[in-house]
Amino acid sequence: MLRRIDMSRGLFAFPAAPKLFKRRLFSHFREQSAIIRTAADWTVLLYIIIPGGLLGGRFYYGFWNHELPSWTADLPFAMIPSLLAVLLLTGGMVLLLQEGDLLFLRQRENWIRSIVRRGMIYSLIVTALKTAAVYAVLLPFIVRGYSVSTGAAWALLVLTLACSWCVKLLGHIVKVQRQGFRRWLWLIPSVTVPCALYIRAALYWRDSPLLLLLAAAGFAAVTARAFHYRLRLRGTFMSDVREDYKQRMRIAALLLRGVLDKPRPTRYKPWIFRKSPPLLKSRQPESRFAAAAIKALVRNPAHLKLYLQFTGVGLAAVFIVPSVLKWLVFALLIALMSYWLSSFWLLFAGDDYIGILPFTKEQKAEAGSKALPIMLMPFAVLCSAVICLPLYGWFGLVLFIPVGAVAGYLVANMFSAFRFAK
Repeated sequence: MLRRIDMSRGLFAFPAAPKLFKRRLFSHFREQSAIIRTAADWTVLLYIIIPGGLLGGRFYYGFWNHELPSWTADLPFAMIPSLLAVLLLTGGMVLLLQEGDLLFLRQRENWIRSIVRRGMIYSLIVTALKTAAVYAVLLPFIVRGYSVSTGAAWALLVLTLACSWCVKLLGHIVKVQRQGFRRWLWLIPSVTVPCALYIRAALYWRDSPLLLLLAAAGFAAVTARAFHYRLRLRGTFMSDVREDYKQRMRIAALLLRGVLDKPRPTRYKPWIFRKSPPLLKSRQPESRFAAAAIKALVRNPAHLKLYLQFTGVGLAAVFIVPSVLKWLVFALLIALMSYWLSSFWLLFAGDDYIGILPFTKEQKAEAGSKALPIMLMPFAVLCSAVICLPLYGWFGLVLFIPVGAVAGYLVANMFSAFRFAK
């Protein structure tokens, strides 16, 4: 006869949920400090923190006891709650849940509820400290620059803290319950509406501490309701773990942003050209190869983003420079874009998967000569429009398309002849 296993507290390494949460919290602190130490040693940080703290303290003392910078007089008071609202939209909540809890704490729902409760309290405390620190930096401008009374300044701080808690809880609830585009349909109003109400209350009642406190009480009531609702929420364990891991890796993601590319999500269907006919009328292998390169450029988020960024910077550069230099800058930008697109083609044609296909060097060069002008044409035509329309008026409206098309075609053929070996 099998003996029934007694799930007593003695079988667990921690006899109660509070001690387990305490252990995970200290582990979370060690994890974050280890991530920071990978970027800079404490000795290096001291050389930055100590001088930065002394210099910042000197400036902060000057803001309270000397005249404020002259540029602050030109900024409206709406900048203060707007900056604080942007701060409220950042960050998230850390519940300190782990994947193993689904197995080992399945029968201890009160333990999971206790960890979630303490995790939310910890996250709200961290949010309050971060918000209060930023508010303290802005406080000299609020009190001295905009003549807000002391009572109203304290009431505005209470309102800011209450709104930050409300935004964090509402955003967290949506993130763990919704996926895909439905998440954004719910997330955008759930965080923007409280921030909009916060800005409106701060602007209209900045001289009325009682009204600010009344608005803070409204946000606090929503926060309490959301807190209670989150504790009773069921069926979101894996989403909780995923969001928790995402928040714990925020510092690591920030440090590695310039080193590693963001992993691309798995797509079962491309988001563009899903059922498109062949881009080129010709059914020759070279034309099919060129069309594949064009689709690869548009479907890859990193390449498309770089193309759009360079286009935006190029259009701004052509628009800003004097009229005498516009065509010279236009030619240089067309050459730079052609060089990058030709490099993209060489990378695409030299891929291992492309090597499986029986294309010769001559066929690859011919396909590249067809693809490069097509990829360059939108950039060339837009730059031509920015030049022709301001300089030539209505005549430029007719001129910019043929000028951009001819320039893109000629420069693309020149780079094709130089870079695509046959």
